[in-house]
Amino acid sequence: MTRLSVAIVTFNEEKNIRRCLKSASWADELVVVDGRSTDQTAAIARKQGARVYSVENQAIMKIMMNQAFKKCTGDWILSLDADETISPELRGEIVETVSKDSSYSAYRLPRKNVIFGKWIEHSFWYPDLQLRLFRRGKAEFPAENVHEELRVEGSIGELKNPLEHLNYETVTQFIQKLDKYSTVEAEKLLVEGRKIVWQDAVRFPLLEFLTRFFAKQGYRDGLHGLVLALLQAFYWEAVFAKVWEKQGFWQYGDQRFLEEVEEEGREVSRHWRHWLTVSTPDPFKKLVSKASNKIRTIIQNV
Repeated sequence: MTRLSVAIVTFNEEKNIRRCLKSASWADELVVVDGRSTDQTAAIARKQGARVYSVENQAIMKIMMNQAFKKCTGDWILSLDADETISPELRGEIVETVSKDSSYSAYRLPRKNVIFGKWIEHSFWYPDLQLRLFRRGKAEFPAENVHEELRVEGSIGELKNPLEHLNYETVTQFIQKLDKYSTVEAEKLLVEGRKIVWQDAVRFPLLEFLTRFFAKQGYRDGLHGLVLALLQAFYWEAVFAKVWEKQGFWQYGDQRFLEEVEEEGREVSRHWRHWLTVSTPDPFKKLVSKASNKIRTIIQNV
């Protein structure tokens, strides 16, 4: 009979771990690798029937995930985060999937991200495919950076039912993780030898905002979509600033600097007008065009 292990990495997750483990209680094995939490995470996990292993906490959690995988004994492993849960529909699909004779070594799962109390359906937040279900011994993380996917030996399929992810609940939580992840991203760019120019201070966040809010239709999530697109833009501003800091806060700018900034601003305006026109439904395009022209006139007269 095929056995399924659920692997979870934790650090101070007493608020989430009970809910997560309860949703996975039907699995044959629950394995928790805990980064020496200072709260009740480990005790709660044990009460929920999990085998808990205490290890040194790592900045790159993927290192601990690989440790968790090695502790699993099931034929298949489902990798979960402590703030994720498995719906009854997903449970049924997983049980059916691992029970049948499949040629796939792993499966991606869609994920519903609930942020600031709302399911965010656009702007990369959905379907947010996650490679989480795999045959034991057929996948591991490179464990080189925060944002990376499992490396799989063999072919990959896709499930239909989503994981449910209780993601950022507060702005403070978002900013704390933004600070952490932007540091890791900056270090990655430095290792890769990435050269930055002053224009990247504008282009990094601008590209992120335009992509999330317009190209990936973040505006369909209303104010939530706008705020999240701006926060993600700030993430890339922080990445630029941290690379700049590591490079010694090099100086740039002379008497022409204001002119150069104005030139960059005109380029920004061009991209902005393009995406407003592309993204706005036809009945409103004339209104948007008039508003854009009015804003441009105001700016020119300042």
